[in-house]
Amino acid sequence: MAMPWVEVNEARTLPGLRLIVTKGIPNPWSEGAKAVFDVKKIPWTPVPQRVMAPNTEIQEWTGQTSAPAAIYNDEPPRTTWSAILQLAERLVPEPALIPRDPDERARMFGYLHELCGELGFGWCRRLQFAHAVISNGSSLRPIGEYIAGRYGYGLQSPVEIEARVRELLRLFATQLRRQYDAGRSFFLGDRLSALDLYWATFATLIQPLPPEVCPMYDESRQLYTLTDPTLLALVDPLLLEHRDRIYREYLTLPLRLR
Repeated sequence: MAMPWVEVNEARTLPGLRLIVTKGIPNPWSEGAKAVFDVKKIPWTPVPQRVMAPNTEIQEWTGQTSAPAAIYNDEPPRTTWSAILQLAERLVPEPALIPRDPDERARMFGYLHELCGELGFGWCRRLQFAHAVISNGSSLRPIGEYIAGRYGYGLQSPVEIEARVRELLRLFATQLRRQYDAGRSFFLGDRLSALDLYWATFATLIQPLPPEVCPMYDESRQLYTLTDPTLLALVDPLLLEHRDRIYREYLTLPLRLR
């Protein structure tokens, strides 16, 4: 699927799909974008975004320093998870990852917002990272401050963020358990959707995949792993079992992060 890493200035001269993704850590948004294109077998050129680096060339190209961003030929950069998903669906309509039924489609995008969007599960877990390392004087404080600056740390209290994580864990567990109890092994309907793929990549914020298939830095693994016993009690085992099945049946391991 993916070619060797290509730096920004060279990537800008290439045709086709260029995908700017975080290098070195399993950024859930980056891994979700990869998953969408890989399931559709759309070739893409990987362009590295590096955590805590200036990434000025990326900003010149896409208007932001973060990842992911998808650039197809001379079209404008897509820099949000929803725009990237819509691009993939247009380029290769099958297998469809967006439900055709309007009600189911609206539900999928709603769940995806609660997973990927502002104050969604990924956003709130990042704020929990920031709070943990800023408040305890950790050597990882520079990483915490980097995250804090990007995610609006301080706009909500740690108690509010924890409450949000609690309700979102319940939300996703309830929906997935409802589906499995009805004999359907996907988050919505009876077929794979983008929600299943993005859940698989965002579940790393509960428990990363094992080191042999997810070779991440020890410091990142420490931050990503959910350790609060009251939150862990809300993690239905099915959530991680579903993550593992989606990777096993639809995605590729080990993750290519470095």
